[in-house]
Amino acid sequence: MQPYTLPEDTVWTEVAPGNRRAVLSHRPELMLVAFRFEEGAIGALHSHPHTQVSYVAEGAFDVTVDGVTTRLAAGSSFIVAPDLVHGVVALMPGLLIDTFTPCREDFL
Repeated sequence: MQPYTLPEDTVWTEVAPGNRRAVLSHRPELMLVAFRFEEGAIGALHSHPHTQVSYVAEGAFDVTVDGVTTRLAAGSSFIVAPDLVHGVVALMPGLLIDTFTPCREDFL
């Protein structure tokens, strides 16, 4: 499988060790964000008032939503309802493509 490529001018922000994000596009009502993970990197447990839909573009992750952990590989997706505690652990290098509604103003 070819790696998922993003434009060369994509601007990345380090979120935590081995975890960075890039805002790909946004409007007040919707946002698209890429999260790149190194093997073993953690997307810490957190919650927010936005609905989130995530697509596993590359790699494999242990995804925890509301206390339930599921192992997901490339091609899988998951939804997080507003205010549910969720996070991920990258089992190998990976890429998540996340959408948020409304826009995550804290990412801008």
